[in-house]
Amino acid sequence: MTSVTAHVIADDAEALAVAAGLAEAFRTEAPVRDAERRLPYAELEQLSASGLLGVTVPADHGGADVRQETLAEVFRLLASADASLAQIPQNHFVYVNVLRRQGTTEQRKFFFGEVLAGRRFGNAQSEAGTRHVQDIRTRLLPLPDGSHELTGVKHYSTGALFADWIPVLARAADDNLYVAYVPRNADGLTVVDDWDGMGQRTTASGTVRLDAVTVPADRVVPHHLTFRGPQLLGAVAQLLHAAIDAGIAGGALAEAAEFVRTKSRPWFESGVDTAAEDPLLIQRFGELDLQVRATEALLGVAARAVDAARDELTDASAAEASLAVAAAKAHTTATAVLVADALFEVSGTRAALDSLNLHRYWRDARTHTLHDPARWKIQHLGRHVLNGTRPPRHGLL
Repeated sequence: MTSVTAHVIADDAEALAVAAGLAEAFRTEAPVRDAERRLPYAELEQLSASGLLGVTVPADHGGADVRQETLAEVFRLLASADASLAQIPQNHFVYVNVLRRQGTTEQRKFFFGEVLAGRRFGNAQSEAGTRHVQDIRTRLLPLPDGSHELTGVKHYSTGALFADWIPVLARAADDNLYVAYVPRNADGLTVVDDWDGMGQRTTASGTVRLDAVTVPADRVVPHHLTFRGPQLLGAVAQLLHAAIDAGIAGGALAEAAEFVRTKSRPWFESGVDTAAEDPLLIQRFGELDLQVRATEALLGVAARAVDAARDELTDASAAEASLAVAAAKAHTTATAVLVADALFEVSGTRAALDSLNLHRYWRDARTHTLHDPARWKIQHLGRHVLNGTRPPRHGLL
């Protein structure tokens, strides 16, 4: 369990300053953590202590309640330094949002207090071997005393190994979706560190096994009710994924520029003394910078659309937010992979040395962008442009 004393961040400006400082601190050892698969326990304690995990807690519960534009920038900054570290708290903020939407007064009071104290939420959401991502087979069954019994197996459970609380997505006897907030040390709950992805190596996105885990009634939230009206749960979740991809792209571009300035030799035909003066390399860096600037701009547009919808939530504003996030996510997906790959193109043969571990940017980008298909983001954009069709309320858009 988290044992730190967490700072409480006051406002958006402080959140951004704290995130920038943590990003610089995390950047130094990021290549080694990835190469050795050194799990970031100490860094996550720093994250908890910093107060960043509590920045979306509502003001009436003592939090800064920052804008989503600020939260997206926090994630972009962290991901530019270490995409695995940035990925770990993504679900934390999603499940804080679930409580904000459907938690009772007492649930919000208790869990927001936990979050402000630096406690971390993991997740046990996705399942393997089912028909599709929304085919959830983990079951939450009632017990005679009013509590529930939770049974199932979850995969890709990012953050669970490091969590104080693990939100579990499950279906009740009525087949509706609920979220059960389960302590990491609950009897019958096992977290297996079996993640072996080629990228995001230190997210520990392994398996969670739930064997007749008892859950009190006041730790269960009716998640299905969220989608019966306009909602931003999916837009916020996807916005943070887009911010991670944008961070990877920006980090890869900065790494490539530093490598060319300090380690690359000019091509003999260029007639210049340093690689940084090579006109063809200058041109290519300009093209890559243009791509990164465009993706960051779309991220900002999407975040502001989510903020606008939060201020006045309607079917129309929720749809606009989801579409803006879809556009950003499709663009950041392409940009992260493109720039991480181009790092080698502009840096030359030496950049491929395994000892430098520059390929972590590409591995992280390629792995993270598989989270959900960008082609479906584009599909919903097209449907809206041609036919005015609003995006569906399924929490993944």
